[in-house]
Amino acid sequence: MVRDVAFGQYFPTKSVIHRLDPRAKILIFIAYIVIIFCTFNYAALAVTSAFALLFLALSKISPKFYFKSLKVIIFIVIFTSLLNLFYGSGDPLWQWGILSITWNGIHRAIFVTVRIICLILASSCLTFTTSPTELTDAIERLMKPLKVVHFPVHEVAMMMSLALRFVPTLLEETDKIMQAQKARGADLESGGLIKRVKALIPILIPLFVSAFRRAYDVATAMECRCYRGGAGRTRMKQIHMAKRDVFSFIAIALVIGGVIVCNILLTHVI
Repeated sequence: MVRDVAFGQYFPTKSVIHRLDPRAKILIFIAYIVIIFCTFNYAALAVTSAFALLFLALSKISPKFYFKSLKVIIFIVIFTSLLNLFYGSGDPLWQWGILSITWNGIHRAIFVTVRIICLILASSCLTFTTSPTELTDAIERLMKPLKVVHFPVHEVAMMMSLALRFVPTLLEETDKIMQAQKARGADLESGGLIKRVKALIPILIPLFVSAFRRAYDVATAMECRCYRGGAGRTRMKQIHMAKRDVFSFIAIALVIGGVIVCNILLTHVI
C-alpha cells in the first residue's frame, strides 16, 4: 500500500545518529554518495555496504521501516539490474538472439543493485534521524557562503525541507484517494499496463488539486505568521559540532581510505 511508504518520515529516538550534528550527517551522506560509485571490486563494495549497515544499526530504527523505503524503488532496482545483466561484454554464458549473459554483465548487475540499495538506505537513514527543522538549518548553514553571490540560501533550504516534509503527507493522501475510488467501483488492479495507467487519471487529478491546496494553505499560514525569509530570523535551537561528530568524520575518512586501498591493491580482483 502507498501508506506503507516510510521515506521522508522522521522517527524521534535516542540514538547516536540522532544526536549527530545535521551538518555532519549531510556531509557524510554526500561523501558516501561519492565513494559508493568509486567501488571497483567486491572488497571495496563490502566496505561501503558495511558502513551503511553500521549507521542503520546505530540509528535504533526498526529494519521494517528501511524495508518499506526500499519497496518504492524495487521495480527500478530490478529493471536496472536486468539492463546491466544483458549489457556486459565478453564471452557469453547464455545467449538467446541478441540477448546474452556474461560474467561482466553479472558483475555490473550486482554492483548497480548494491549501490542503489545502499544509497536508498543511506538517504532513508538521513531523513529518519533528522527532523525537517534540523535539515533546513543544516542546509542553510552549509550553503551560507553562497550568500556572497546573493543566492537565496534560506529560501532554497526551506523549499527542500518542505518538499521532504510533505512526501509522507502526499503518499497518505494518494492512498485515501485510491481507497475512495475503489469504494466507488473503480478497478485499479486488473487489466494491462495501458488500462492501469488510464485508471490512474482519476487519482492524479484530485491529488494535484490537493497538493496545490496544501501549498496555498502553507503559504497563507507563513504569511499570517509574518514570514519574510531568512533576514533577521533567530533560532530557538542552535546546532553545534561535538566530539561524536568528529568521530563520525573519522569513520567516513576510514571508509574512504579503505575503499582507496581496496581499489589499489585489488585492482585485478573482481
